[in-house]
Amino acid sequence: MKKLLNKANSHLLLVLLATLFFIQQGCKKEQSPSTSKGLPVINSIRNYVASPGDSVLTSVGTGKWIVISGSNLRGALQIYFNGVKGSFNDAWFSDTSAIVLIPEVIAFPLVEESQLNTIRYVTNHGETTFSFPIVAPAPTISGISNESANPGDSVKINGFNFFFIERISYAGVEVTDFKASSDGTSISMAVPATVSTSGPVLVRTKSGADTTFYHVHDYVTGVLNNYDAVNNFSWGSDVSNSSVDFPGNNGNYGIMKASNVPAGNGEWWGGGRSINTNDAQWVAVSHLQDTLSTYALKFEVAVKKPWLNGTIQIVRDQNWDYMALYRPWRNANGSATAFKTDGWQTVTIPLTNFLKASLPASTLTELLGQEGKGAIKFMFVNDGSDVVSNFEAAVDNIRIVKIR
Repeated sequence: MKKLLNKANSHLLLVLLATLFFIQQGCKKEQSPSTSKGLPVINSIRNYVASPGDSVLTSVGTGKWIVISGSNLRGALQIYFNGVKGSFNDAWFSDTSAIVLIPEVIAFPLVEESQLNTIRYVTNHGETTFSFPIVAPAPTISGISNESANPGDSVKINGFNFFFIERISYAGVEVTDFKASSDGTSISMAVPATVSTSGPVLVRTKSGADTTFYHVHDYVTGVLNNYDAVNNFSWGSDVSNSSVDFPGNNGNYGIMKASNVPAGNGEWWGGGRSINTNDAQWVAVSHLQDTLSTYALKFEVAVKKPWLNGTIQIVRDQNWDYMALYRPWRNANGSATAFKTDGWQTVTIPLTNFLKASLPASTLTELLGQEGKGAIKFMFVNDGSDVVSNFEAAVDNIRIVKIR
């Protein structure tokens, strides 16, 4: 019995020693130098996606993850695309491959000719430059600064990748006099003098085109109240048409006012602090099966006096369950920056921002009811800890718009 136990123990010891040996060998194999030797070499660029998408590329756009294939690629210090630094983690690199994120924004018009279509790879043991087509993606329109601007007024088309622009159409009228920002995120222009009807905005570049789903200068579709042709205003704020007080207006508009409002005061119904309309159709019954996220509340606003605290609460009818908040002075990190506008500007609040216990409705019917209509209320309250000394905001063209 003892011999049997001794033999079993001996076998166990041998197994343990063999296991330790292979572990040590594996560790030795895994220990590779943190940097390569010799000049880096780039052979090809591949997609950083699962097969079969990880094919060799012949060109690439901005904001893409790629894999650089070659040799001596460890020890990277910087990787430039058209002269702009990419993002990477050298810990992900091997000697023959490097995973890199191309910059989201490259100001193509400002890139020196010698840097166009180049990848410059800099390491602690040398560098190389690889010629490779880096193209601007197709443009994307994210919004129009003032969808109701009058002919001749200045507007901005906001978005991304406005490079090498070939054509702009604004409400069906061609625009030839414009200026694109160097980073491709905006186009400044004047509303054409011949704009007379509503229509979409189109931007075409060498890389593609984008067109707004909605129309600018549309004073009919989805309008709940504009104080003029569609006047559902019931009570609350003052109404004016002064182009001296708020230049660039389209006829009548509402003016919400509040002064010396104590902290925590929610008496929105007094002193012209609210806009209250009669019933209006938010979404046609035939479209109540559409996805909630495809619709937004829009309106134009003009604020001349710095707005630093207080909130406009927005609800449908007396349904206080779902509420949207408009407080443009509040930054994403919770800090405050006094808000003013340079004339009128368009505000877009997706219907998914009408929240109940911090959650949006799951359907349009849940938010708007079976008939898809109701009144709308804009209510100014002081939900902060400081006195609101002087608040004033002009509001016009309140509407529900299908945004995609």
